[in-house]
Amino acid sequence: MTGTGSLLRLILRRDRVILPLWVLLLGILPQVYLAGFQKLFATDAERLQYAHISATNAGFTGLYGPVSGDSLGELVVWRAGFVPVMIGLAALLTVIRHTRAEEEAGRSDLIRATVVGRWAQLAAALIATTLGCLVIGLMVTASMIGAGEPAEGSVAFGALFTLSGWLFAGVAAVAAQLSGSARGARTIAVVVLGVSYVLRMGGDISAAGDGRLDWLAWLSPLGWVQKIVPYGADDWTPAIIALLVSVAAVAVAGVLLSRRDLSSGLLPARLGPAHAGGGLASPLGLAWRLHRGLLLGWTAGFAALGLVFGGVGSSVVDLAEGNSGVTDVFSKIGGTGPVTDAYFATTAAICGLIVAIYAIQAGLRIRDEEQNGHAELILGTAVGRLSWAASHLVFALLGPAVALAAEGALAGATFGDPGPVLAASLAQLPAVWVLGSVAVLLIGVLPRFAAAAWGAVAVSLLILLVGGLLEVPQWAMDVSPFTHVPQLPAASFSAVPEIVLILVAVALAAAGLTALRRRDIPA
Repeated sequence: MTGTGSLLRLILRRDRVILPLWVLLLGILPQVYLAGFQKLFATDAERLQYAHISATNAGFTGLYGPVSGDSLGELVVWRAGFVPVMIGLAALLTVIRHTRAEEEAGRSDLIRATVVGRWAQLAAALIATTLGCLVIGLMVTASMIGAGEPAEGSVAFGALFTLSGWLFAGVAAVAAQLSGSARGARTIAVVVLGVSYVLRMGGDISAAGDGRLDWLAWLSPLGWVQKIVPYGADDWTPAIIALLVSVAAVAVAGVLLSRRDLSSGLLPARLGPAHAGGGLASPLGLAWRLHRGLLLGWTAGFAALGLVFGGVGSSVVDLAEGNSGVTDVFSKIGGTGPVTDAYFATTAAICGLIVAIYAIQAGLRIRDEEQNGHAELILGTAVGRLSWAASHLVFALLGPAVALAAEGALAGATFGDPGPVLAASLAQLPAVWVLGSVAVLLIGVLPRFAAAAWGAVAVSLLILLVGGLLEVPQWAMDVSPFTHVPQLPAASFSAVPEIVLILVAVALAAAGLTALRRRDIPA
């Protein structure tokens, strides 16, 4: 453990922007939901009606979890039911970034050549991540108590968020020992997170029906923290289970770390064929090989989202009946018009922002290939820089289109009107391309700060989630490209903003590729 303190300071310095960003963003979300509900429900009767309809809707139960009660605190906990997934994702990415990714880049070799213990790097990454999750929990607890909610339930609410991060920090620590690459470790950890969410969803939906499969939720780490039930049962037994499993996962990771060589994983690397197939003879063929898993995963995830959103759509009318506040919430994000049109405009905007993460992730693959030395090998052949970069850019642009098409088509088919819903989803593409092009611009002009592209998504997400509810000034709302997208199907289509966004995306990408062509590789 020698050197843990120094490595912890190094991690905090390197993540001085990213770490506070996701901690602050995720920590304030419950307060935003609380403020929104306080404005939404003028009377207790409206809140009770909302809770009743939400509790009996399988789509809402699958997306956010079960509604434990009709108090304001319980509704906020329910509405924030997806936030633990986001915290888990942020935690696992942070741990892998400072463990397996460092080994893959060769920096761990330099660090371990100094007076640093074997477990120091893993310990420093876990301490930084767990501290970030703890700060989120403290923010949630303090803000809810400050809003007048019961102290015990607020502490339990904060613990739910904190333990979500700790659990998946432990999962990531184990995954980093299993795989020999950062991509493989991320895949393992994200699959565990996805399976946990599906098990939690299946168990909760079953519990709302005949209950035959409600035990599935007990197989999911997300199900454990959800069963704390803040402001309701305030049951600390699942919290203790989650804490013990987190500690056990870290202990297992430490043991596995002691049984492997530096830069290698416990799972053997799969050897490829002796001769490459004809499909790998071009940069685009190689890019397809590298991106296909990501593309299939995002497309499958968005198809599942489409089924959920389409299923919930039929209940939106019931929610809005006799409650003008619900209609107001949708209209602030999704525009005026029938409430179902506003609802699908809202879900399309949310999906657009989520798929922008994919666009940036695919775009940053250019930087990953440069950092791990693969780009030098490829560019040492007859392949030009623009051809190499464009082969990855294709997936950053068309990959989100495939995912959005899957979501829109399935949501519309489930709801019973596929055309308008599909059009609403695809209308988000120009804004998605703008954010993806920001990543390309940073890779070309400021390669060391390419990860700052995630900040553009964070700002856009913040504006989408709280801009309408908090009545943010329009000039601030206009910072997000998604503000300029026509809010289909609640509004009529206008080609001008779409064309302008496409031109902006083309200009950003062209500037990035031009700079990439002229700078050193690697930089």
